[in-house]
Amino acid sequence: MNSETKVALVTGAGSGVGRAAALALLGHGYSLVLAGRRMARLEETLAAAGADSMRALAVETDVGDAGSVAALFAATEERFGRLDLLFNNAGIGAPGIGLEELSAEQWRAVVDVNLSGAFYCTQEAFRMMKSQRPMGGRIINNGSVSATTPRPNSAPYTATKHAITGLTKSTSLDGRKYDIACGQIDIGNAATEMTQRMSQGVAQANGEIAAEPVMDIDNVSQAILYMASLPLDANVQFLTVMATKMPFIGRG
Repeated sequence: MNSETKVALVTGAGSGVGRAAALALLGHGYSLVLAGRRMARLEETLAAAGADSMRALAVETDVGDAGSVAALFAATEERFGRLDLLFNNAGIGAPGIGLEELSAEQWRAVVDVNLSGAFYCTQEAFRMMKSQRPMGGRIINNGSVSATTPRPNSAPYTATKHAITGLTKSTSLDGRKYDIACGQIDIGNAATEMTQRMSQGVAQANGEIAAEPVMDIDNVSQAILYMASLPLDANVQFLTVMATKMPFIGRG
């Protein structure tokens, strides 16, 4: 591997924001590790990358399982020898039902992926980044606008995304001595498979169902590239990129 080539790892790289980020990073010369629960979807991302896929490694991973994450980072170190960028993107939601109707299993599933998964990946990234030479790297967490403002019937997702903000801040603080920078991108209504329902209408805080505007997902990948492009002595701590007319400012 060219010593000047930076190595990135993207979780949830088989679809949506993760796929867009992976393709953008590959297109800008990064070597890349793609992680996701379904190898078939990761292979679709690789196919979309064309010749750039020669610089990529796909690893089937359950980020909610610490052992699976450890194996992911071991494969990363074996293939590329270092890690410069981690994008903690993998995330799931629970059914949009009343808080009181959610099962313990539904709650735990979201916490395992969205919060514990991000922690496990951050922990493994720290271990690599503090021991490699040159030391350091960057971690970007996908917070979502739900990290500050919830939608109706979204308690598990919203709680984990609020917690991601705390993890981002702690990672920034604890990473200083290792030259590890950490920032958070909060995304609102990017056009992905997950947001297709926006055009049909989604629940609003006043009980109404209303269609919401979306934005091209390329706006998200460009924002991630900007955050990743900074030298390690500079950091975007929090960045919100959203559809201009989505009902977020003034939500409720």
